[in-house]
Amino acid sequence: MSLKKATLICVVGPTAIGKTKLAIELAQAFNTQIISADSRQFFKEMSIGTAVPSAKELAAAPHHFIQNKTIFEPYSVGDFETEALQLLDKLFTENDVVIMVGGSGLYVDAVTKGLNDFPKISKQTREGLNSELDEKGLESLQKELKDKDPLYFSKVDIQNPHRIIRALEVIRTSGKPYSSFLNQKKKERTFKTIYVGLTAERQIIYDRINKRVDIMMEEGLFKEVSELVPHKNLNALQTVGYRELFDHLEGNSTLEEAVSEIKKNTRRFAKRQNTWFKKNESIMWFDYTTTASEIIKTIKLKNAL
Repeated sequence: MSLKKATLICVVGPTAIGKTKLAIELAQAFNTQIISADSRQFFKEMSIGTAVPSAKELAAAPHHFIQNKTIFEPYSVGDFETEALQLLDKLFTENDVVIMVGGSGLYVDAVTKGLNDFPKISKQTREGLNSELDEKGLESLQKELKDKDPLYFSKVDIQNPHRIIRALEVIRTSGKPYSSFLNQKKKERTFKTIYVGLTAERQIIYDRINKRVDIMMEEGLFKEVSELVPHKNLNALQTVGYRELFDHLEGNSTLEEAVSEIKKNTRRFAKRQNTWFKKNESIMWFDYTTTASEIIKTIKLKNAL
């Protein structure tokens, strides 16, 4: 089965919607490989809480960028853009089609459209903000961001210190709002991109999220997080499913409350994912129950193939 030369099919949508399963079915249909654009699945120390594909799923099609990094080394969206484009150059010499899958909209856009050009950040600025986080807490940094860039503050996950610090780095370095650097003219790519989005009614998504969190706990998420406590301040661990259990382990909540918070924050995360992807008018949306064969038929029809 073939599409036009150098076509990247991106499977996107909220967490727990079934993107992994569809990506594997597409990869098998097109006899190709999969690039993960899920920023939570890059790290080998994080497995259960990031819903890494199972051994059976990984064996069903060649995957890239799954647990290929360590939480102890800095890894940015810019690094991912560079490495993913290099890999695509190689894969497109062997395949007309490559599949990319993930719910991290920024990472998907970095590969398909290119990143915005931000000012270079000094080591001193970054270290200074991390020190302020330790000394004054996240609320102080949140207030500064709200004062200096209310537009970005209204969109960002304000509980994610990595995102808050990143925005303040740019603001302090440039003297301009972080939001002013967004939506710049994007770089041209040598490949064509087709976006496939999976969707469902909100309650269905929420029910699937709640069920997934319960399964994660059954599979040992508490043990996984407990072993990472000494490293809880690393950027990679500032994510849903880990933050809440770290909080519990510090005695700030019961385990039941922590699990409830994971479900609530994952639902909020899914809402932000949907908001991000709905801005992309190029996405072909399908109900999560649609078969891979139906989706392939629509891809070929809409792209005159």
